[in-house]
Amino acid sequence: MTELLMIEKDSPIAVLTLNRPQVMNSLNRALLQAMLEACAELSKDKQTRVVIITGAGSKAFCAGADLAERKGMTEGEVLDYLNLIQQVMLAVENLPQPTIAAINGPAFGGGTELALACDLRIMIAEASLRLTEVKLGIIPGAGGTQRLPRLIGKSRAKELILTARPLPAKEAAEIGLVHRVLPSAEPKEGESNPELLTRARTWAREIATGAPLALAQAKKAIDQGSDRDLTAGLALETRFYLQLLNTKDRLEGLAAFAEKRQPEYRGE
Repeated sequence: MTELLMIEKDSPIAVLTLNRPQVMNSLNRALLQAMLEACAELSKDKQTRVVIITGAGSKAFCAGADLAERKGMTEGEVLDYLNLIQQVMLAVENLPQPTIAAINGPAFGGGTELALACDLRIMIAEASLRLTEVKLGIIPGAGGTQRLPRLIGKSRAKELILTARPLPAKEAAEIGLVHRVLPSAEPKEGESNPELLTRARTWAREIATGAPLALAQAKKAIDQGSDRDLTAGLALETRFYLQLLNTKDRLEGLAAFAEKRQPEYRGE
C-alpha cells in the first residue's frame, strides 16, 4: 500500500511529503489524518528543529481537497471533512518547530491554505498559488480568509480570493508572501525541481542553528502577539522571554559566546 505521507527525518530536519502525485497530492481524509498524526508526533520530537512540507512529483504541491472523494460525501461528512482539514492546518501552524512550505508546483485551494499555515515559503518559479473556492460556489474553509489577510493585508487578500486568480511565484515574492523563488529548472520525469529540497534544507539548517526553545518562543510571540495592540504584544513578548531565562540553552549560548565557539543546544 502506498504511503500517503512520507516522513523523512534527518536531524535536525524532518521532511513531510504529500504522496498522492497521481491526483496532484490532493487532500483526502486518509492523508489529512496521517498529517494530523505526524504533527502530534513531531510536536514532541526534540531532535527535529525545523519541518519542511512538500509534495511528491512535479505536477503540483497540493491541489487542495480531493473533489472526487468530496463528491460522494453527505452533508454531515462534508462538515466532518471541514473540521478535519481545519484541525490539520492548526496543527501545522502550532508546531513548536519553524515550518517551511517547499512549493514544488501549483497549489490550489487547500494546498495554498497549507502553505499559508507554514511559517516560511520557498517556491519554484513556474508554480502558482490560487484560492479557487468562489468559482466552486464555496469560500476557503481551511483558513484562507483568515491567514491570507494577516500575511499580505486585507485589500490584497480580497482581490485574490474574490477573483480566484492564480498568484505567480514572482508576484507572491514581490508582495512578501513567498520568501524565496527558485529559477526554473528542468526536473526529471515525475520528479520535483532538483534544487528545491536542497535549498529548503539549507535554509532549514541555518534556522536550526538557533536554540530550539528560543525558536519556539519567538514563533509563539509573533503568532500570538501580531493581532494585539502594542502594549499587550510587548507584555506577551516579555512573558515568553522570561520563560527562557532559566534554560540550559540560554546559559550554553552565553558560554559559547564567551568562549568563541559554536553553541551546542539541546532544547533544555
